[in-house]
Amino acid sequence: MTTRDDAVRLDSDDPLRSLRDNFQLPTNVIYLDGNSLGALPVATSARVEQAMVQEWGTGLISSWNTAGWMQMPRLVGDKIARLIGARDDEVAVADSTSVNLFKVLTAAARMNGAKNPERRVILSERDNFPTDLYIASSVAEAHGLRLELIDAADIKDRLADQSDPAGLLMLTHVNYRTGAMHDMQAVTDCAHAAGAIAIWDLAHSAGAVEVDLNAADADFAVGCGYKYLNGGPGAPAFAWVHRRHVDSVSQPLSGWMGHVAPFDFTTDYRPAAGVAKFLCGSPAILAMAALDAGVDTLLAAHDFGGMPAIRAKSIALTDLFISLVSPICEQHGMNVVTPLDSRVRGSQVSLAHPDHGYPIVQALIERGVVGDFRATDILRFGFTPLYTRFVDVYDASEHLAAVLASGEWHDERFAVRSDVT
Repeated sequence: MTTRDDAVRLDSDDPLRSLRDNFQLPTNVIYLDGNSLGALPVATSARVEQAMVQEWGTGLISSWNTAGWMQMPRLVGDKIARLIGARDDEVAVADSTSVNLFKVLTAAARMNGAKNPERRVILSERDNFPTDLYIASSVAEAHGLRLELIDAADIKDRLADQSDPAGLLMLTHVNYRTGAMHDMQAVTDCAHAAGAIAIWDLAHSAGAVEVDLNAADADFAVGCGYKYLNGGPGAPAFAWVHRRHVDSVSQPLSGWMGHVAPFDFTTDYRPAAGVAKFLCGSPAILAMAALDAGVDTLLAAHDFGGMPAIRAKSIALTDLFISLVSPICEQHGMNVVTPLDSRVRGSQVSLAHPDHGYPIVQALIERGVVGDFRATDILRFGFTPLYTRFVDVYDASEHLAAVLASGEWHDERFAVRSDVT
């Protein structure tokens, strides 16, 4: 049995422990929702203030040149590239994950139509994040394709079925509800062997688990800036395109920032070279500045072992939480739905309660343990290795046990749904 003193000792031995100081965390709060919104980095306020007061306030429009505003999508993209197994000039930072997914899915659909028009299926996981499925449905409709949803366990068999072959495979690397993680390389290899294009959503993995897009030979990827990258609410997202495709594909949102020479102001659209063609409108500089500071919190781990060390701590944190809450769940009609095998688990642990998951989460939040709820029955807890401590994990499990044993979640105010759950 792990004791609180054991957890304190684990924290004292943690090589990443000093990185917690890079975040502004409220006292008396155990924040286990970084998989939904990362905590505020200490450096962000000053970085955004610099962009506002000095660059915008003093430099005014000249800052597009003197402060490097025009280069920010590429410069921040190069930083993110170091976290996801990409090279310099392969990542464009812009827009939202949904918009970027529309761009890369459309590019993939056009590429598929030119090379394999008989492949009419976009294949995805039934439990994928809904916005990904909404976007895929719109792309399928626009290109005369069909979106087919299957269970994760059936993906490889379905890809092998050539009677109605899939042209595109779109998956989220780490499932938003359960935290189950695909083997990116194995699944991508399977897709390619079947003649399909592999598109990955890294929203719940970039910055939390090791990702190597080039080693996996993926085709396209998108990801989120406000979860484990700590870029702030609504932070810009990113898109990646494999170099073998980037010069030949086209994306549907041909805005001026994706033009090879935007300030020539020509009436004809000529796409920029490389991934820059996946830009569209003007970059959101203040949001980009915050994301830049957020990504730096990940890069600060380089001297402490980088992403391998972050992943090792993620596994240790989630292993500990699972071991502590499993007996509690057994006593109270709950179960752990996140994979017990850390090799196929992201940096979260999800519990399921058949009827009362939402009020239980709300009772925990009132106690200062911040997780979230995902319909219809998921209590979700994210573990961000840069600032989550082992003692936080221990204390959170104790609060969960107390909430369930006392029945305090029965208070009717905990059942009132907020706009964001």
